[in-house]
Amino acid sequence: MRSFLFVPADSEKKLAKGLASAADALILDLEDSVVADRKPLAREMARQFLAEHAGQIPRPSCVVRINARDTGLIDSDLDAVMPSRPDAVMLPKAEGGGDVSYLDAQLTLREQGHGIPIGHTRIIVVATETARAIFQLGTYAGASERLSGLTWGAEDLAADIGSEARRDAEGRYLEPFRLARSLCLFGAVAAGAQPIDAVYPPFQDIDGLRRECEEARRDGFTGKMAIHPAQIDIINAVFTPSDAAIRDAEAVIAAFAANPTAGAVSLNGRMLDMPHLKGAQRLLARIKR
Repeated sequence: MRSFLFVPADSEKKLAKGLASAADALILDLEDSVVADRKPLAREMARQFLAEHAGQIPRPSCVVRINARDTGLIDSDLDAVMPSRPDAVMLPKAEGGGDVSYLDAQLTLREQGHGIPIGHTRIIVVATETARAIFQLGTYAGASERLSGLTWGAEDLAADIGSEARRDAEGRYLEPFRLARSLCLFGAVAAGAQPIDAVYPPFQDIDGLRRECEEARRDGFTGKMAIHPAQIDIINAVFTPSDAAIRDAEAVIAAFAANPTAGAVSLNGRMLDMPHLKGAQRLLARIKR
């Protein structure tokens, strides 16, 4: 998936706008965008939205961002939405693979109780929102077969470390957040999960969004979160491999297939070895998914 659009679950208007967008996934938010007094309403609206749209084809994937583990709200969140079979649950403020294993167990209990195939509900983790979490980014591998994505965020991390700024005058992340971004990328790939880039908050700055998407794609991220429907078209365009990139990947694979005993091959004046083959295979596998 390329684009993940956050939608406050307590806003019928925003839910409708999200559904009308071209987002690959909608993140029905029960956490930061919903104040405490409206969380029960948000749970019920998320449940109704899932129940109404689960059987529609085509539709975006439906992800529910629950509240953090230390809030004591996870049970209420999951009890409300799991009967309606969300495609995935997003765990915010995660601090390592242990949190994912815990959520896996909670999902299994509810899948069993509602006749949902075990493992149906995937897990996406927001993995960099505290200083402690940074040191746990290598622990997600093997935590759960449900784990499908790791993403990161700067806002909560900045509050946790007491940072005075997140970006420089040109709009690029400062060093602590660049480090968190890179470690999230490495942690996701090591865990076999999709690396998903953080939101770009100034949603009216389309040029800045495009630049940040292109830099994320260049570095290895394969999707990006969004906070406004206006960001979706740019994200989808940047993270959709071009026809030229697909043809090149197919040519690389074909060149190695024609020389099965070779560790390196020549293609159009380029010398290619195993990392090039793996990159081509990974790109085509993403297209297939």
